[in-house]
Amino acid sequence: MQSATKWTSNETIMSFGKDAIAFLDCKLFSNKSPSAEKMCEILIIEPFYGGSHKVLIDMLYKALEDEYSDSKICMVTMTAKKWHWRARTSALYLSQVIPRQHAFRVMFTSSVLNLGDLIALRNDLAAVKKIVFFHENQLIYPVREKKDRDVQYGYNEIVTSMVADAVVFNSEFNRDTFLKSIKGFFKVQPDFRPKGLEGEIRQKTQVLYFPVMYDVGSHTKDYESALHIVWPHRWEHDKAPEDFLQVLHKLSEAGCHFTVSMVGEQFTDVSKAFKEAETSLFPHIRHWGYLPSRREYLDLLSRAHVAVSTAKHEFFGVAMMEAAFNKCLPLCPKRLVYPEIYPNECLYNDLEELFTRLAAFCKNVPSVKEVVDDVKLDFSKYSAVNLLPRYVSLFK
Repeated sequence: MQSATKWTSNETIMSFGKDAIAFLDCKLFSNKSPSAEKMCEILIIEPFYGGSHKVLIDMLYKALEDEYSDSKICMVTMTAKKWHWRARTSALYLSQVIPRQHAFRVMFTSSVLNLGDLIALRNDLAAVKKIVFFHENQLIYPVREKKDRDVQYGYNEIVTSMVADAVVFNSEFNRDTFLKSIKGFFKVQPDFRPKGLEGEIRQKTQVLYFPVMYDVGSHTKDYESALHIVWPHRWEHDKAPEDFLQVLHKLSEAGCHFTVSMVGEQFTDVSKAFKEAETSLFPHIRHWGYLPSRREYLDLLSRAHVAVSTAKHEFFGVAMMEAAFNKCLPLCPKRLVYPEIYPNECLYNDLEELFTRLAAFCKNVPSVKEVVDDVKLDFSKYSAVNLLPRYVSLFK
């Protein structure tokens, strides 16, 4: 089967000038000419085509190719820049670039898209079966003060769920927190509050864990070396990097022997705490910065001993699962989605306990292997091989 290629129509280029000529802001994938797009039956949309969002729809596209002719699949994406703008404005842009000649019967999108806006702008899509996937939900996004919360993001997700025909969450935690937060969310509204939304949305929800395509690095772990700690998360506020850096500084001040790799994806705004830590933790740094090569990333995981999360907003955590598959001991906060997935040996209550456990491992690195060997984690439950057929069945 032919692999997908990219194309842009002359109409799009004329309408959108520089953005369309670069066409990094919106890509349409097909191995057919634009005129053949009228035959497309499946529409896949991703307004934030990066990270786990990209991984999911790339896997989904390939799985659907095996089930359907790829000439019947149309994928429309926007690059993973400025999430807040994608969440607010992508519907209008997408309404202009999604093919108008089509035979769409199913569409799939992440909750970044305001589906209500898109359907209002493109009523030809109203009768299409609409599937929305929640990688996360904004109703419980951690803010320092209530006044800091931008209610528009959560409101958009609620409206999107109302418009959708099927709402898929990547964990029970994600679904439960979203549904249970709806009523409280509207308490900030002064009057004329809608009712019964939780029940209406719940009946069309299901949980499908993120399909992890497992792979391993080519190295073996050296338990006679210094403890190698990896932090494989986005360098953003909701992953609480400052908490992790605080623990590292405490380990360093205590004279602990360790190395650290900070390999998460970075976007345009990076906290100054990272820049300061790159200097202050220099003697301990093994790798600092995103690894775009998946092979290099997996090789690093195969060398590391422990993977740490300090997240305040997490609903599955692909990076931690990949690290665990590569025999890293996952150390996660005892909150959010983590207790749903990981046993107690992998959970800590607070930063003090995280420090204590890491300090102990620094003194006895082989003990990490003993814990890893004892951890009971059913990787098949999250395997793409087992889960992708269930995803494909959504398109029937």
